[in-house]
Amino acid sequence: MPDQATDLAQLPLPQQLRHWARTRPNDTALRQKLYGIWQPIAWAEYERQSRWFGLGLLQLGLLPRQCLAVLGENCKEWVYAEMGAAMVGAITAGVYPTSPGPEVEYLLALSEAPIIVCEDQEQLDKVLGIRHNLPHLRSVIVIDPRGLRHYDRDGLHEFTDIVALGRAYEENHPQEAARATEGPGMDDIGLMVFTSGSTGKPKAAMMSWRGLGCAARGLNTVLRCTEHSSLVSYLPLCHVAEQMFSIHIPVATGAVVNFAESLRTIQEDLRELAPRIFFGVPRIWEKFHSSMQTKIRESGALRRWIYERAMQDLAQHGVQPRSTWSLAQRARWNLWYVLVLRSLLNFIGLRRCEVAVSSGAPIAPDILKFFRILGLPIREAYGLTEASGATTMQPSELSPVGTVGVPYPGIEVRLADDGEILIRGDVVFRGYYKNEDATREAVDAEGWLHTGDVARWEDGPAGRELRIIDRKKDIMITAGGKNITPSEIENAMKCSPYVKEAIVVADRRRFVSALIQIDFENVSKWATDQGLIFTNFRSLVENPTVRELVQREVDAANAHMPQVQQVRKFHLFVKELDHDDGEVTATMKVKRKSIYEKYAEVIEAIYV
Repeated sequence: MPDQATDLAQLPLPQQLRHWARTRPNDTALRQKLYGIWQPIAWAEYERQSRWFGLGLLQLGLLPRQCLAVLGENCKEWVYAEMGAAMVGAITAGVYPTSPGPEVEYLLALSEAPIIVCEDQEQLDKVLGIRHNLPHLRSVIVIDPRGLRHYDRDGLHEFTDIVALGRAYEENHPQEAARATEGPGMDDIGLMVFTSGSTGKPKAAMMSWRGLGCAARGLNTVLRCTEHSSLVSYLPLCHVAEQMFSIHIPVATGAVVNFAESLRTIQEDLRELAPRIFFGVPRIWEKFHSSMQTKIRESGALRRWIYERAMQDLAQHGVQPRSTWSLAQRARWNLWYVLVLRSLLNFIGLRRCEVAVSSGAPIAPDILKFFRILGLPIREAYGLTEASGATTMQPSELSPVGTVGVPYPGIEVRLADDGEILIRGDVVFRGYYKNEDATREAVDAEGWLHTGDVARWEDGPAGRELRIIDRKKDIMITAGGKNITPSEIENAMKCSPYVKEAIVVADRRRFVSALIQIDFENVSKWATDQGLIFTNFRSLVENPTVRELVQREVDAANAHMPQVQQVRKFHLFVKELDHDDGEVTATMKVKRKSIYEKYAEVIEAIYV
């Protein structure tokens, strides 16, 4: 196996897929639900459907190094499209399914994609509404054709028809088909990933197969994923981190990928799948934490008492690695595990999880401590789109809480004089598509990628580990000259099940304030229990009793903060932050500049 793994590492992803199709043709590679039942797809079928789809794209006129855009939720057709495009030397560019029409138009224009794959009628309607502004877009392929009977079929194709087109071409021209699907070289561009656009318009980052493979291998030095492993695909595949967990690591190792029904059903899917490895962005872990808190509040008085007693008794377990527990500590944890912790882990479907990963943004230390108490030590990782999504990860549970680990093999990481993280190695992207100025700004002449993140080194059991401080541009200085790290304050407030989003205001201000969005689901349940009357989000927020609730949660967060970082005043949003309104990105990252501009009068009123 080591020799096989070494050989596979030297191959681009499509050739790795071909290896598994040849050596394990009938073993399960993918699973997807159909009418509530998990349907398996074998490696041979995975490779065959991808190959035929790639050949079908050639018949539509797609050329090597051109872009195939994909707009939709995760599903087997998504990966067939990406792998098929790669087999014929094309590049895949994923678009978030939550993106509104104008944003889809911008991204398609940026990528110059001549063909797009749409999941269903909803996504197709977005494309048809902007198609007249995209002269380069020639063909639209739809995965689910329901509801399209009366649509104009000019340039519109069904996914299955493209597969059939490729199959027919291979049957009639086997030698030409074999040459056309030989696959790319390691230094060819494999993916075009759009940046989040939290500080401006998204850019199109070009990723090589060599860089993506290096990132996958590095990440797997910690995950230790094998052909016996099972992973869950549920976050958008247009994000480079989900690309690692849904496509690159599984194909490199032969693991099985399970497509969750949707992000809304992820807890139910996890309860069925019980994976050993699970990746979540901080918002997912916050949601799990919040759902468990809600479940406890809705349980009887006895169960609440048992839970609270367990959390108090095991508080030290949240900051101490499991391998260092004494015999008495292990016995105490085992008792509480049987009484309460096991049922909580079953509730979120992660009782059998051995490696849990968080990445994409900072996560509150209290959230990490909570899951450590449950027996689920979350490993923090650090990466960014321009570094193929993976650069460092905590190597074990012995890593200090809040660090993001050590660099993977083959990746150089150093800190600039101002603390900015610099990265060099194969994982660094090949530049922004048709944006040389932005590329030169991101990567210097010596090949160092300037990440824009500020960090410091901290001693850990495996050597020096990185601790992220904040985005360089987000660090604030108060009117009194004190440095403020907004993410630390925001994460402390978001530990509350009643706070969904918090945005700190402090730059050149006399004190720290915050703009807060309540978690409507949890606050509405609480309000109902209290007998409060409300009709919608705004009426709930404007209830004085709800403001008192949020004030208590802010006070609780302040108790863990130095005085200079304590939130003295706050404003509650009267609506949820919306991607369509330009307030958050497709990945739900807050657009600070946009928020500050939009709510300028509200902010000024806070400081009157």
